[in-house]
Order: sequence, then structure tokens, then C-alpha cells
Amino acid sequence: MRIDKYLKVSRIIKRRTVANEACDAGRIEVNGKVVRASYDVKVGDKITVNLGQNSRSFEVLEVSEHALKEDAAKLYKPL
Repeated sequence: MRIDKYLKVSRIIKRRTVANEACDAGRIEVNGKVVRASYDVKVGDKITVNLGQNSRSFEVLEVSEHALKEDAAKLYKPL
């Protein structure tokens, strides 16, 4: 799954277009490297999101095409 779609499905970022723009601006890192929106997410990847003054890190636990609101938090673990 693409990183921009994963960020939206897991509800880390609300909209896919915002996630895509964040990738284009170099604000999304996976395993310490800046990635493009087309990066393929894998279980075990460590994602860092730098938006504004905030920097949040997550570990990918599961990759799923769809997730209910209640299940979205089970896709990742905050670091």
C-alpha cells in the first residue's frame, strides 16, 4: 500500500491529499529516509511525520486496505 493511502486509512492524517502534499514537501520519513507518496509500506516500518512543530513516530503493525474508525489505531503503534 502507498504511504499516502496508509496514513489516511490509519487516520494518522485525515485526508489523502494532505498526506500526499506532506510527502512531496519531505515531511514524511520511513526508517530515517524521506520518502515519496508512492513508497510501499511494509509491516515493521517506522514512520515519522513532521507537521508544523510536531514530530510523531509510529511503527506499522498491520497493512489493511480498509479500517473502521475503531480499528484504525490497531494498524500502528506510537513510539
